[in-house]
Amino acid sequence: MSASPSPLDRLRAIMVRLRDPVTGCPWDVEQTFATIAPYTLEEAYEVADAIERGDHDELKSELGDLLFQVVFHARMAEEQGLFDFDAVATAIADKLERRHPHVFGEEAARADAVSQKARWEDIKAAERKAKAQHGVLDDVPVGLPALARAAKLTKRAARVGFDWPSTDEVFAKLDEEVAELKVEIAAGSNARMKDEVGDLLFVLANLARKLGVEPEDALRGANAKFVRRFAFIEAELAKDGRTPDQSNLAEMDALWNAAKGTERG
Repeated sequence: MSASPSPLDRLRAIMVRLRDPVTGCPWDVEQTFATIAPYTLEEAYEVADAIERGDHDELKSELGDLLFQVVFHARMAEEQGLFDFDAVATAIADKLERRHPHVFGEEAARADAVSQKARWEDIKAAERKAKAQHGVLDDVPVGLPALARAAKLTKRAARVGFDWPSTDEVFAKLDEEVAELKVEIAAGSNARMKDEVGDLLFVLANLARKLGVEPEDALRGANAKFVRRFAFIEAELAKDGRTPDQSNLAEMDALWNAAKGTERG
């Protein structure tokens, strides 16, 4: 009796079947790296959402969906003779060993948190140099969410000394950007308003980074809070058989403050 395939081998075999140009799924067959990329990002966000909600059953499912995205990309690459799933796994295994000499190499005996972080950055810098990425910001992924990328860009620049010494200077810059935005609002220049809003968001991402806050996580939390409090407003209005469009701002604002009070206990 032959042994059953491992779960990963089974998943890879399913992917091969789905991509078969004759007997596979037409939708799966016609996909490319570019068309699948948005789904990959979506699945990563759904993993983060499950973690945020503390739903471990959902996390298991979403991690599976994300793993399938990796298998999908690897299969398309294999079909084109570029690389396969094993090459992907080997690449990350090699990278992890290379970036953790304090665990797998001769530096293990003198490992501590501070030296590990410094060594990690040195190794990544060497990797960028080997890839001919000589600029400090060269390998900050363009595909990151904009707020997350802004924080990463400022973090990378800070490593070479391009950073404000404290949050005081960031707050001063924030005030400056708000003032500039008000000028463009008064002028009615949509293009300039967009530019100034971007500057304002960038400074906020920098502030979050200096405070040790992930701006993407912070905004997700704010989004969830808004949804939760607005649902409270809807529920309260529904007691009178009304909807928000049958209320007014003053009433809804009062209900919003009631929702805040409820959350504070």
